[in-house]
Amino acid sequence: QVQLVESGGGLAQPGGSLRLSCAASGSIFDIYAMGWYRQAPGKRRELVADITTSAGRTNYADSVKGRFTISRDNAKNTVFLQMNNLIPEDTAVYYCNAVKSGSDYVYDYWGQGTQVTVSS
Repeated sequence: QVQLVESGGGLAQPGGSLRLSCAASGSIFDIYAMGWYRQAPGKRRELVADITTSAGRTNYADSVKGRFTISRDNAKNTVFLQMNNLIPEDTAVYYCNAVKSGSDYVYDYWGQGTQVTVSS
C-alpha cells in the first residue's frame, strides 16, 4: 500500500508561480515513477508530468512544456512540480500519481488532489 499526500496548491495570478509537493509513504520500495495529473471542471483527467525513480526521465504535456518542471527527491520519496508562468487554463485539481511495479504487477496510486486556481 502506498499513501500520497499533496501540498502547495492555492490561488495564483496569471504569470505567477506555485510549487506542488507530493510525499509517498508506505510500501514504496518498487515505485517506478511518480507524477502529476490534473482535471479541470468538465474535462478529462490528463497527465501533466511524470518522472522515473531510477533514471529521472521526465515527460511533460505539451501544454506545460517550458513552464512546468517536475523533480524528485528519492531519499524523501517526494516529487515536486514547479509551475511558472501560470495561465487560467492551468486551473484544475492536481493529483499526485505513483506507479508501482514488480515482476508480475503494475499498480497506480493516487493522492486526494489539491486545487490550483489561476485567476486575476
